[in-house]
Amino acid sequence: MSVGRAAAVLVATLAFGCARGPSPQTALLRPVVMPDLSLAAESVREQARVRAQALTQAIAAAQTAPSARAAAFGELGKLLLAAEYGEAAETCFADAELLEPGDMRWPYFLGQVYRKTAQPAKAEAAFARALLRHPGHVATLYWLGETRLDQGHLDAAASAFTAALTIAPGSASILAGLGRVDLARSDFASAVTHFEGALAADPGAAFVHYPLAMAYRGLGEGAKAEAELRRPRAIAPGPPDPLMQEVASLLDSAMAYQQRGIDALRRNDGQAAAVFFRRAGELDPSSASVHHRLGTALFLTGDAAGAVTEFEAALRLEPRLARAHYSLGVVLASRRQNAEAIEHFTAALRLEPDYLEARLALADVLRSLGRARDAMPHYQQILMRDPAAAGAELGYAMTLVIVGRRAEARARFAAGARRHPERPEFADALRRLSTGLDAP
Repeated sequence: MSVGRAAAVLVATLAFGCARGPSPQTALLRPVVMPDLSLAAESVREQARVRAQALTQAIAAAQTAPSARAAAFGELGKLLLAAEYGEAAETCFADAELLEPGDMRWPYFLGQVYRKTAQPAKAEAAFARALLRHPGHVATLYWLGETRLDQGHLDAAASAFTAALTIAPGSASILAGLGRVDLARSDFASAVTHFEGALAADPGAAFVHYPLAMAYRGLGEGAKAEAELRRPRAIAPGPPDPLMQEVASLLDSAMAYQQRGIDALRRNDGQAAAVFFRRAGELDPSSASVHHRLGTALFLTGDAAGAVTEFEAALRLEPRLARAHYSLGVVLASRRQNAEAIEHFTAALRLEPDYLEARLALADVLRSLGRARDAMPHYQQILMRDPAAAGAELGYAMTLVIVGRRAEARARFAAGARRHPERPEFADALRRLSTGLDAP
């Protein structure tokens, strides 16, 4: 019976050690009922078939050691966890823990199953068992803190996060966990300290911006709160976790490889991202988004020609993909192919008029060509939507210089330097203008 059939498949229905009779331990094992995999990718169905067969063989062989049987359950469970089939994965890890109670991996993976299926009390208990077997495991301490926080157990959550922080003092995720405990306690000052510490440890930690905004708001610092709310948001990933990274790398599907590529892009690892997106394209050659993401990765690695090829492939598959028009425009503009770049930026805006990045790119190209009056309305539209957009503010001030409105430009550069101290271009332009030179 194929694991890809709609009907559930019973993988393990017999007790271990049939020839010798079941031990008290193995008699408690539950059968693993495989989920319906008919909608999964063929490559994933084949992975499941191989692992289910290995489990069946481990069950049938009376001489197989309990640890080997536990491993067979665990390998199937990890694949099911990766594919988000929680019920079957739970059975696999529970049986593995019964067979090999000293191995922290099985209760740890159980905790992850319960966490993903919104069962925080069970997750907490599982992580606590894992921690007994491996004290000081940072990822376990972190997720133990998360499950306690989910249940409102604030002191216990803080204890787990604090213990994790002593082992990994530079972890943005753990610092942010303590910040969220502070938020729940309405201790906004301490929350700000923890969240700002998280951003200092990892300036790219987008998951910190929203809770930091809430902490600033609690202190009555509305301007800072609004600034944080305009920044990108993300879900907290947790500290480095080799066990779950292994799970995340298991699925041989286009969607899984896309996600790995996206994660690599977030780490600014264009080379790895390109490898993952190429594999995703092999598994799903008709996906415009895969071609677009591969092009992005290639451009990051310096392969502009390869990026153009992929963006053009994406647009052949999906001509209305605004992101691909924008990305192709960026590459063409970097190669001074300005007329073609303008065409693609304009196409992106025709498809998505609120695409601010495309509008800014179009305005910048127009300004670079001396078409300041054509660029100005685009900068103005961006600033109407997002008054804090530093790039649009800078570009608009530069167009004012070009059209001879130097006093207005000077005021804009000065205001921009105050609002955006992280952008030295404002101060540089103001200095040039004050010495009689045109802004760059």
